[in-house]
Amino acid sequence: MFEYLLSADMMVPDPDGMADLLVSKLGIHSHPNWRQAFDNHPYIAHFLRVQKSLAIAPTRIEPQVHLDRPNPGDPLFHDHLRGLERFQGAHRPMLTHSIVLVTWREKLNALIDRLHRRKLRFRLAQRTPEMDFDRLWLGVTPEDPQYEPSVDGGLCIEFIPVEPTLMPAEAFEIPPPRVRNPRPGELLRVTARGFIVRDLEKTVDKLRENLEWEPEAITDLEGEGYRRARMGFTLPHSATLDIVEPTRWDSITGLYLNNWGPGPHFTRIGVFDLETKAAQLREQGVRFEWVPESDAVDGRPLIRIHPAELNGQVFEFEGLEG
Repeated sequence: MFEYLLSADMMVPDPDGMADLLVSKLGIHSHPNWRQAFDNHPYIAHFLRVQKSLAIAPTRIEPQVHLDRPNPGDPLFHDHLRGLERFQGAHRPMLTHSIVLVTWREKLNALIDRLHRRKLRFRLAQRTPEMDFDRLWLGVTPEDPQYEPSVDGGLCIEFIPVEPTLMPAEAFEIPPPRVRNPRPGELLRVTARGFIVRDLEKTVDKLRENLEWEPEAITDLEGEGYRRARMGFTLPHSATLDIVEPTRWDSITGLYLNNWGPGPHFTRIGVFDLETKAAQLREQGVRFEWVPESDAVDGRPLIRIHPAELNGQVFEFEGLEG
């Protein structure tokens, strides 16, 4: 099992504007130091936080864009992105640059060795002064950057090591640290990132066979109209990666699949006192749906933000204790 999900990412034309939307409409935290941009790696990314402390909430929210400029740090990455776009569909409202998983360097080295011995498709970006560590992408090779799902079942996974992410030691405590005396309506952590696939068993089989990664559970959520494989991490307060396959064409997830194809779907955030958060959203004029009982959160209430509020991105809130 790997350590945590780095972020719920989204490829958007204007990451600065999207960051402002997420802050103003949802209450996510930003900081100038969390905006990343390098001359030799021409992209802009905001690593927004649900809690300011990564020890409490390790999974970030990551709006980003890759700029149409020379990329001396990773000259292959523009081709890589074009391959991902062809795979996901250029008009899909939610696109990923990769589902970034974080694990200890020793585990990452063992995984690369496994992929190498099995002659599976992967690519390593060169190490640079800005990024002096290995970054591993699955389903592509340097000579063929067109992504294909033979290794990870269509999840577009990237791995990086824990060490350069500068996570505080407290993040790895058991039990993990929690928010003390949370305020009603306060965001606590990202709880899940949803990803739609066409064939759940095929994707899970690829993860099991190639990455030795097993789901915590596979569940039929009849009320939601999908089956879910929940992929967990060693950090229990990381967001899970929830791989979902629609069981009904006319469910919310089924319609999304048949409108736009497989790929990233919801980002779910845990909130202290969900009813207060709903009242805050109403006061702000943010459109949402209140679901009184959702199978996705064990029959508890769920808030679904209207995608038009966030330029097509799908966000949900669930109630959590502090």
